[in-house]
Amino acid sequence: MATSYSAEIDALLIELAASLVPPQRAAFEAAARAALAAAGCSGCGAAYRVLAPLQRGYWDPPSDDMRREGARHLRPSKLASAEPIGAEDPRTGGRDRHHFKAV
Repeated sequence: MATSYSAEIDALLIELAASLVPPQRAAFEAAARAALAAAGCSGCGAAYRVLAPLQRGYWDPPSDDMRREGARHLRPSKLASAEPIGAEDPRTGGRDRHHFKAV
C-alpha cells in the first residue's frame, strides 16, 4: 500500500512492529495503516495514541520462566557452592602469630 505518511510516522510504525513475530508484524502493519488512514493522524504523537493499543493486541508476551525456575539468585551454582579459590588472606591468623608468647 502506498501511503503519504511522514518519515516519523513510518519510523514509529516500524518501531512498534519490531517486537512482533513476522506473521503478526505483517497483520499489525496492515491494520495500523488502515487505522491511521481512518483516524487522519496529523503527527507522531497522535499516531502513537492510535497505534499503541493496536500493537498490544498483536503482541504475544514471552513465557514467564521465573515462575517455573525461581529467581536466579536462588538457583544453585558451581561458583557459590564450591570452595574458595586462591591463596588465603594474609591477615588470617595475624592475632595468633603476633601474640606475645612467654617462655
